[in-house]
Amino acid sequence: MNIWSSAILGVLAAVLSVTIASGQRPEETFGCEANPTGDPIGGGPGYRNVHTTGDFIVKTKAELLDALKKAKTGQVVFVPDGVEIDLGDNRNIKIPDGVTLAGTRGLDGSSGARIFATRKVSFHLMQTAGYNVRITGLRFEGPYGGTDRVGFSTYFCSLSHSGAEVDNCEIYNFNVVGLGVAATAINVRIHHNHIHHCTRGGLGYGVSTSSSDVHIIANRFDNCRHHIASSGAPGSGYEAAWNFVGPDAISHHFDMHGGRDRGDSTDIAGDWMHIHHNTFQGRQRHIVIRGVPSQGAEIHHNWFAGPVAKKVISSGNTKVYRNVYGPDRTLEE
Repeated sequence: MNIWSSAILGVLAAVLSVTIASGQRPEETFGCEANPTGDPIGGGPGYRNVHTTGDFIVKTKAELLDALKKAKTGQVVFVPDGVEIDLGDNRNIKIPDGVTLAGTRGLDGSSGARIFATRKVSFHLMQTAGYNVRITGLRFEGPYGGTDRVGFSTYFCSLSHSGAEVDNCEIYNFNVVGLGVAATAINVRIHHNHIHHCTRGGLGYGVSTSSSDVHIIANRFDNCRHHIASSGAPGSGYEAAWNFVGPDAISHHFDMHGGRDRGDSTDIAGDWMHIHHNTFQGRQRHIVIRGVPSQGAEIHHNWFAGPVAKKVISSGNTKVYRNVYGPDRTLEE
């Protein structure tokens, strides 16, 4: 069991133990404000697990690419505060098995080194090349954060291997996908990031996943088309908890595709979803499940603050309970 699952179970045990006359339970919380992770939502100032050096210290594109070719399992490729690296036309940069790519975001006011690719062409910038890769404490900037259906598609990083972790990063201006999680990857943790401006019309996903085991915890999302989306293929599922969803998006916030989207003649919308303790401030529908999760979805202890009339859309096998609604936080069982 990973650290996030342990924290979640601990809080839920307290939440579910006692009922009082008012209908709210001792230590019961709604939305993301009481996040139990010990680190700030979205990362940045106050984040604790920050690297200050590494086995390779890189300040240029050439040094970064060379270090990622040489680094071995357990080693850290470190980009110091204030460094800006333009990756130019380099694409599909591989992060080797067990390697950490790290910066100092949040430490003593650091915004983290900036790694960017701003040419308006189609590309995948980075990808995992083995298990247990970690990306932490850096800023990654793509070329375009608008909503236009432009003729190029940009992706930050493909997480195709199990044990991947992306934390305390700022990821923005990748118009199609910020982080893409493949069906081949399990035990993937995406936490304490600020992910924004992934907004291409018809696409535009902060996190896109086909995995059966991805945990999206304590992130800050805004200005995406869908902040989280899943293919909904049989076997897929995700947990989203203690995330803050800002006011701006161009479509619904958390998504699970169904059979009609894939054209596979089913009504399957993944296996499972667990969406709890998130704060939704957006003006679009908050959660849309475009079919029926085969194992079921549970949606609880969220704060649906946004003004839309219908907060959750689902075709079935979904439990929606003990959420609060509107600026006054009206509790509905």
